[in-house]
Amino acid sequence: MATLIKTTQDGRKLEVVGLAIILGGRLEASELIEVKHHPYRRTILATVPEATHMAGRVPLTRAEAEIVLAAFNKAEADVLGNPVAIHERFRIAAMTKAREQGIE
Repeated sequence: MATLIKTTQDGRKLEVVGLAIILGGRLEASELIEVKHHPYRRTILATVPEATHMAGRVPLTRAEAEIVLAAFNKAEADVLGNPVAIHERFRIAAMTKAREQGIE
């Protein structure tokens, strides 16, 4: 189930689906970054002064970031209650670790 966060100026929907942030039907980010920790924080704040978080390339206000975090918490709770989802997360983590070590 998708949680709508906002619609961008160009009409694309920013949504949370599971543990992913989707923009216009494509993966945008899997985590939020606080603007104060972002390498381009000065540019972001000069352009969008009310931004507190970034979801990939999309600036978010505090209220929008709280919606994203609530959706992530709900998805995380759903995953922790589902043995198949837990197994899938372990499988993906193992594949990622193998790729990092050069094993494929």
